[in-house]
Amino acid sequence: MLNCWSLNFGATSVLSCGAGEHMKKVRSTISRGIQRGQARGMSLIELLVVIAISSLLLAMVLPALGGARESARGVRCASNLRQMAMGWMMYAGEHGDRAMPLAYWELKDIGSGPQIFWWGSHGTATDPPDHAAGFLAPYLESTLSASSVYECPNQPWETYRPQGPSRSITSTYGYNGYYLSPGKTPGWASSIGHRPWRRIADVEHPSSLFVFADALLGGFGGGLPMNTALLDPPMLYMGGQWRVNDSPTTAFRHRRHAQIAAADGSVQGHRAGALMEGWDAIGSVTVTNSPGYVPDWRRW
Repeated sequence: MLNCWSLNFGATSVLSCGAGEHMKKVRSTISRGIQRGQARGMSLIELLVVIAISSLLLAMVLPALGGARESARGVRCASNLRQMAMGWMMYAGEHGDRAMPLAYWELKDIGSGPQIFWWGSHGTATDPPDHAAGFLAPYLESTLSASSVYECPNQPWETYRPQGPSRSITSTYGYNGYYLSPGKTPGWASSIGHRPWRRIADVEHPSSLFVFADALLGGFGGGLPMNTALLDPPMLYMGGQWRVNDSPTTAFRHRRHAQIAAADGSVQGHRAGALMEGWDAIGSVTVTNSPGYVPDWRRW
């Protein structure tokens, strides 16, 4: 007659079957072997092998995690730009199809009030910008704050120098006022203010025209770049002719791509066609102004 029994040692279970004194000896031998194996633990070589395998797995996984985080930031940036493009369209819908101005700063527009940009008031040395005064404010559920719709997740607060007297958060995106509202674009209105203030229906190729884009301003004494409300083109109209812009403002901060919202509301990543000297991520998508920045520049 066979006798069967189960030996349990921690997580190890052994089924033994047999008869008489012989199986008692087998049981005793198995028990001592398992106990010695449990007491021995890992050898140094085994431990080193485990460490090597773990290091290899980490080396494989970490880049993937980093890529996933970068992709997530790119998705957030695209969402920000898409929301602003929709707000831009809604503004036009309530203002006779006219494109949003980049800023009001002249007395005829603001009287004794503060300068107003598309993201809010300019602010002062003692008062921060007022987001509610901005042209997009009625159409976006956001404020001027870190990680808001107005800030690219790849260019968070303290990675750039803020413009404006209050040195507060405004936006790290630029608006193409140079083409869309020439007379309402500070810095350039004196040279291009004679150009028409665009209506949405005037845009010949909406899917190609840049409206909002990742933007930064470099070239001022090194150090951190500055944020800017303007999406400046690679060529500027000065003195009746086009000249190369030494400080274009498109920022290529998403793996050498800039996220850009077009006039049809679409958002795409664009590679740099030209970069500023001394900056590896600021420049322009194209060397000339067409088709995205100023599509009709040859007819000016």
